[in-house]
Amino acid sequence: MAVSRRTGKIFAWVLAILAVVIAALVVFILTFDWNRARPYINDKVSQAIGRPFAIEGDLKLGWRHPVGETGWRAWVPWPRLSAENITVGNPDWAKQPHFATLDEIDFQIKVLPLLAHDIVIPAINLVNPSIDLERLRDGRNNWTFRIASSAGPSEWKLELHDIQFAKGNIAYADQQKKADMQMVVDMLGQPVPIGDVMKAQEEASRNASAQVVGKQGASRLAKQVAAASAASAASAASAASEPAGVSGASVTAAVSGASVPVTASAQRSAPTYGIGWTLKGTYNATPLSGSGKVGGVLAVQDTTRPFPIQADVRVGDTRIAVVGTVTDPVHLAAIDLRLWLQGVSMAHLYPFTGVTLPDTPPYATEGHLIGQFKPDGGVFKYENFTGRVGGSDLNGSMTYTAQKPRPLLQGVLVSNLLQFKDLAPIIGADSNASKAKRGAAPDQPSGKALPVEEFRTDRWKEIDADVKFTGRRIIKDPGLPITDLYTHVVMKDGALALEPLRFGVAGGTLDSNINLDGSTTPLKARVGSQARHLKLKQLFPTVKTMQSALGEVNGDAALSATGNSPATLAATSNGEVKALITDGTVSRLYMEAAGLNVANVVYEKLFGKRDVKINCAAADFVVTNGVLDSKVFALDTDDAVINMDGNINLKNETMDLNIHPHTKGFRVFSLRSPLYVKGTFKDPHVGVNATALAVRGGAMIGLGLLNPFAALIPLIAPSNNKALPCNDLLTQMRARPDAPPPGQKMKTPRGVDAAASEANGARVQAPSAPAMRMSPASAAQYKGS
Repeated sequence: MAVSRRTGKIFAWVLAILAVVIAALVVFILTFDWNRARPYINDKVSQAIGRPFAIEGDLKLGWRHPVGETGWRAWVPWPRLSAENITVGNPDWAKQPHFATLDEIDFQIKVLPLLAHDIVIPAINLVNPSIDLERLRDGRNNWTFRIASSAGPSEWKLELHDIQFAKGNIAYADQQKKADMQMVVDMLGQPVPIGDVMKAQEEASRNASAQVVGKQGASRLAKQVAAASAASAASAASAASEPAGVSGASVTAAVSGASVPVTASAQRSAPTYGIGWTLKGTYNATPLSGSGKVGGVLAVQDTTRPFPIQADVRVGDTRIAVVGTVTDPVHLAAIDLRLWLQGVSMAHLYPFTGVTLPDTPPYATEGHLIGQFKPDGGVFKYENFTGRVGGSDLNGSMTYTAQKPRPLLQGVLVSNLLQFKDLAPIIGADSNASKAKRGAAPDQPSGKALPVEEFRTDRWKEIDADVKFTGRRIIKDPGLPITDLYTHVVMKDGALALEPLRFGVAGGTLDSNINLDGSTTPLKARVGSQARHLKLKQLFPTVKTMQSALGEVNGDAALSATGNSPATLAATSNGEVKALITDGTVSRLYMEAAGLNVANVVYEKLFGKRDVKINCAAADFVVTNGVLDSKVFALDTDDAVINMDGNINLKNETMDLNIHPHTKGFRVFSLRSPLYVKGTFKDPHVGVNATALAVRGGAMIGLGLLNPFAALIPLIAPSNNKALPCNDLLTQMRARPDAPPPGQKMKTPRGVDAAASEANGARVQAPSAPAMRMSPASAAQYKGS
């Protein structure tokens, strides 16, 4: 009995002591000035992160009833910690004193999980967080912390459910990227569905497209997108109906722009946006601004659900907008985005994408961007996009592969309706006003026809490319007989090749293989061209007298050059240019006019429409340092023989050609005299050799003084029935042209070929081409058989 009584007293004392201790602890916690612990906390955290850390305001600990707990757990209070004016220091080289500042932080901790070494925090509230991010040119940055390593794994685990904050600020200064930006982030207040964001961004991007390519261009782009969406709607709908892919299907349907019915459960499971942001500053010395939305802060930790992002950013004159999702955003596993692009020139995408694209007119595109990030790079595809470039449409898919030593850009592009003038900026052939609009120096001299704008060969070395482009229908000047275009662009290690560059011309084709080696300075170029089956009447579609002409033009050219612009390449070119016409007819009026047979022209104009047969025609130019000298230029018909000599100078863009007509048959009232073509490419002059004409006129006047009938003698053209040796001439012309290596001149011709000499007439002794060889198959093809 005494033992029991003693045991009861001991137990009572233990309970009493425990109650006193608890009471004392509660009183201590409630009354203790926790600011006394700040030096200890500051020191420990500073040692852990390797940076100065300080709580400069009040540090408090309070108790609150738990929210959402039921039963007896609802009676266990949770501690609530709060701290004010927190700072995290920067390295001594940083411009700003603090890496991060925070006006206040407060959070509650669940008590019972502490017994299992679990720190469970339902939510952290941040007030006015501010972060400064800096990187120097040498690569040092202030966001890499030297965290002190622990002796072993910690027994404690942290579980954070939510982060809430009022307006935050992020500053980013990067000397490597030449970036200086400021971002403001804030909570949206309530979740925003991805479908609503998609709809709003689509409308904003369509309005932006109208500002760049015009309302009509934006309307046509919208129709292109609608047609593409209709084509993919069926497949998207079937994907959305699969139970296993409800969430992903709803996102894919929104990204692709297809109108697909989505179930209520899919809408609830679709990702939502929780944070909004705005951005301003400069990037690569270019003004930058933008806004967007992302998912909740802690949503980035969920690798099983797509993380939503939206951005609408303007960099200089380029605007980029995206809406979609990122899988595992911490590690950037994959992206699935709807992408809109607008800008003055596609070349302006280079500074912030690293993708080398040509100069273009103003453009706007819409498409689907998907990609997979990998440790050694990644693959990204802008698939089934549609766009407007100037007045042309553009459709296709492009794939970007991040690989070593250079990334690779591949794609297939199609333009169903191509404005020929939209190709001019690619080689700098657009107007000075157009150059100024796309940011290029308007340095094209008013008197020069060949573009002087230099190629950006430094960018060619940073990416490889393999792109095929087809222009199915070309809209151009009525006098330009071009119908379609195809080219295969291959760029590797700084060398650019267009093999082939093919135009449909006058019912035939003009095929060129162009190789530009930009890995050297200056650029080295080689060009080979073949003209096949060009119809005479289609070459001059606006000339009525040529519409009855028959026959085909076939030709070849081989040139090499050095220089960094089209003008300098032309000025340094060396090689040969050849052309043939066989088995054709041409208007007699043209032939009579060429010989200035005045009476015959008048008679033909009034009464005659007979065409004359072309026996043969040949042109052979040798090109030396940009100067084209005619070795052979002859046209033989049933009525006349015409020769030409002189040169075309690509350096100063001038012409100095003399045309010598030789009449076949008897002509009365002929002022037959040599013609000339002189002047510049932009201001050519065609006329009659005044000296020869004056001699004939003076002879007419002198004989007229002796006998009026004798005055007709100088106007009478005797017959010159000697035809060209067509077979020999054509055999010689069928030899393929040749070109020396870039930077070298053509070899000196080895004499005068008899056929060329006879073709040019006794008055014109032109040097002939070197010995020429051609296979029978190639000869048959050249002749157009």
